[in-house]
Amino acid sequence: MTKILLIQGANMAWLGRRQPEIYGTTTASQLDQTLQEHAVKKSYELDIFYTHLEGEAIGRIYQGVDDSIDGLVMNPAGFTYRGEALRDCILACGGLPYIEVHISNLAKRDITSVLASAANGMIMGFGLHGYILALEGLLDLLKNNKG
Repeated sequence: MTKILLIQGANMAWLGRRQPEIYGTTTASQLDQTLQEHAVKKSYELDIFYTHLEGEAIGRIYQGVDDSIDGLVMNPAGFTYRGEALRDCILACGGLPYIEVHISNLAKRDITSVLASAANGMIMGFGLHGYILALEGLLDLLKNNKG
């Protein structure tokens, strides 16, 4: 079974409470439930990890590679601005497929992701539906790379 790691970066655990005008009112646990239902429907294993610390995200990615994950989806959130060490971790993982997702459109907010150069693709500006788009994109990428 395909194994995907989803990392939710700094501040994402506060979904539904933090800046609802940008991020909406759906809570992190509600989003997790929706994403786990998608995983069951599409027959893949999804591990969701929340952290406010960049070093924990790095450690979880390396652990995931050691545990044979097939790909990574991440909303780096607060790590977007200065996450060079996180980017270097992804690049060090030897071609680990990575899709970056953001709830809002970073370009409209004049934000540049330092992790973008490590990503196979980016999804942004589609709200929470962007997670489904990112997971579907990663599944397609994995299917085409394995075929």
